[in-house]
Order: sequence, then structure tokens, then C-alpha cells
Amino acid sequence: MQDLQTLRAFITVAREGSVSRAAERLHLTQPAVSLKLKQFQASLGLTLFQRHPKGLSLTDDGRALLPAAEKALAAVAAFDQSARALHSTLRGRLKIGTIVDPEFIRLGAFLRRLMERAPQLETELHHGMSGSVLERVRREELDVGFFLAPPGEGPGGNAAEVAHRELTHFHYHVIAPAGWGSRLAKTDWPSLAALPWIVTPKDSVHHRLLQGALDPLGLTPNGVAQVDQEACMLDLVRAGVGLSLARDALAMAERQERGLVVAEGTRLPCALSFIWRRDRGEEAVIAEALEVLDMAWDSR
Repeated sequence: MQDLQTLRAFITVAREGSVSRAAERLHLTQPAVSLKLKQFQASLGLTLFQRHPKGLSLTDDGRALLPAAEKALAAVAAFDQSARALHSTLRGRLKIGTIVDPEFIRLGAFLRRLMERAPQLETELHHGMSGSVLERVRREELDVGFFLAPPGEGPGGNAAEVAHRELTHFHYHVIAPAGWGSRLAKTDWPSLAALPWIVTPKDSVHHRLLQGALDPLGLTPNGVAQVDQEACMLDLVRAGVGLSLARDALAMAERQERGLVVAEGTRLPCALSFIWRRDRGEEAVIAEALEVLDMAWDSR
């Protein structure tokens, strides 16, 4: 097996056609280059160069071996480059708290861009309600997550150690089973609160939004069932159990496709945010996630 300096000497002399010019390129002395060529040819048992008045030229054997030598040197260079790149490649695991449906939070676009920029980074998804995602981020069980709250509120004063970035604003609407139009003749909160409601746990944004609307009025919803998944809420509304909250797009789609009733003039503003602990914002995996997040949402 030939050493790299010998291969470089052979390739450089072949390209330059001169030992002296090759020595200058390689930062070696002419005798050193000549010795390497002599040893190289001897080890192969081949004559690779022939002399002529203007320098050296390759023999047939030399021309046959030159592409292989160049390929071998290029392979070593590529190996070295890959090894150096690994020092700056982001590795590790990013634990992400997800909520609602993947399309709404643009999860696919976010993960695709993250994998493109940091292919060695492993992601771990944990689905839940936004309140539970917040608590797990606070406890560092999750690195980052998605969160829902009224615009400008973020995680709130009780979670000052958690930073947030608002991604989009939208509204929740009150939806009711098909055929309940007459029961929603009045859409003031006292009238709505008295109707049967499908309620959610405290960790759910539905609970927090509804509480924010009813508490100042001293009202509580007439809960007849409690669920912790948006899909179950919609199923129960379709089945005629009671009222619920639904995002803009879902509410309009359910009205169009299944005839569900949307309470007119009653909607609750909300914001989708991305959250992380303030004291971890400079960590490489979280900083990368934040940068990729901006790219995913800027491409809308």
C-alpha cells in the first residue's frame, strides 16, 4: 500500500511534467521528490515516467495508473472532510411536545427542515394537551413544545421561566349538534353556559378559554361529559351530546360537511406558540429548533 505523500508526488509530477515544479508545489526538495518516484516505481516494478528534453512524461503504464491514484487521493480527502464535518454536526435528541393535529402546528414542515439541517439529530414526539406540554417543558422532561393560550398571554406569569414565540392567531367557536339552531337562539354566555357542554380537563386550552369567558360572569358550564381529545369532542357533538369549542377551520368544516351549528357572534381569540425554558435557549439543539421553526412558518 502506497503512502499518501508518494501518491501526491506521482500525481503532481504527472501534472507538472517536471520534478522541480512538482517539488515547489509540494513544498519539498527535488531530491526528495525524485527519491519518492524512484521508490514508487521500484515497489510497483513498473516504469511510470520517461525523460525528454523538456522534463518528464508518463509512460503507458503511468497513464493507466494516474486515474486510480487520483481517485484514491480524492477518496482520502473526502474521508478527511467527512471526519471534520462530524465535529460540527449537531447530534443528540430533541424531545418535542405536540398538540392538536400535526397539520395545524405544521409539524411535518418543521421536522422535514430539521432533518435536512441536522440529519444526526434524533427527535422524540410526545402528544398531549398544551397545559401538560407546558408543565413537562418546565420540568425539563421536554425540550420544546407547542402551546395554546389567548394572544399575548403565553405560558402566563406562573411559568415565567418558560419563553414563548407566537406563531399564529386564530379563534375558537362554540359549536352545537345539528338541529340545535333553535336552542342557540340566544348566544350570550349565560344562555350558552346553561346548555349541555362537553368539557375538558384543566390542562386543555378549551378549559382555560371557556373559564376565561365564564369566570368573570360567575358562570360555570353545564358539563355533561368530559374528554381530553379534540376528536372525541367532535364525535360527541356530532352525536348530539352537547356544545364544545372548535378552531376556525374545524368549526366551518363541521358546519359545511355535517350540519353542526356554530354560535353566531361568539368566538374566543387564541394563539399558537412554541415554548422552551429560558435558561436553555442557548443550547445547540433548542437554538437549532427555533431557527428551523422560523423557516417552517415563514414558508407559509
